[in-house]
Amino acid sequence: MSEVLEEITPLSEKDCFYIVDRHKTEFTYPLHQHREYELNFIENAAGVKRIVGDSVEEIGDYDLVLICSENLEHAWDNGRCSSGDIREVTIQFSPDLLSGSLMMKNQFAPIMKMFRDADHGLAFSRHTIMKVYSMIDGLASVQEGFMRFLKFLKLLYNLSGSDYRILASSSFSHAERNPESRRVQKVKQFINDHYKEPFRLEDLAAMVGMTPTSFSRFFKLRTGKTLSDYILDIRLGFAARQLVDTTTNISEICFECGFNNLSNFNRIFKARRGVTPKEFRAMYKKNKVVV
Repeated sequence: MSEVLEEITPLSEKDCFYIVDRHKTEFTYPLHQHREYELNFIENAAGVKRIVGDSVEEIGDYDLVLICSENLEHAWDNGRCSSGDIREVTIQFSPDLLSGSLMMKNQFAPIMKMFRDADHGLAFSRHTIMKVYSMIDGLASVQEGFMRFLKFLKLLYNLSGSDYRILASSSFSHAERNPESRRVQKVKQFINDHYKEPFRLEDLAAMVGMTPTSFSRFFKLRTGKTLSDYILDIRLGFAARQLVDTTTNISEICFECGFNNLSNFNRIFKARRGVTPKEFRAMYKKNKVVV
């Protein structure tokens, strides 16, 4: 992605994390990515458009997002926001910070799972934000470095046990979901390799030695999605990736990604992504910076 700004963060090798608490009137930083993990809190910015991979959402008064991937593009666009006093608290830390044998202990398992999920970007619920608000609010003002780090760990732990949503699709972010059963992995890999082709439930079920009915229940239980919804999301992710990375005609992308009707593709993309394919491409082009 040579056209996306590669951010060089102010994080020092000797620091555990970098935090900045600022007030602003608008978002001006373009679409970017960086190696460091980032927890970003935004207050009083209803109407701002958040872009994380192929996820495009308009935020409310509060927004809290965790990104743990160096290849996941993200940005906040002013959108319909009219606030004159936006607060943004950004915490950045190295992927190497929480590594080693200590992090393999059971007590850190929820945090490590959250980091794996955040390969695709995570958005936390308003209920969760309100629960951790005081932790975020006072973190930058803690003077003693060790105590600030302990409070940061406590914040991560609280977030790891809370409700959150995965934002970007796996086919867009080039990152796999969490480890799953071998049967689910086998089917997912087949779908990823053949997403342009039509699928029959009977054939996918036969791949893992199950009846179609049993496989449908099994897949939904293990992934949280129906098989048809999963296939649709994979195709949309690949389509979004092509909209960003190429100048290929939208109708060609539609058929290349397994859709057989352009109007149906436009309708589904708008319903799932909040914008049309044309608007999505234009939005990424607007936010990109050549470096």
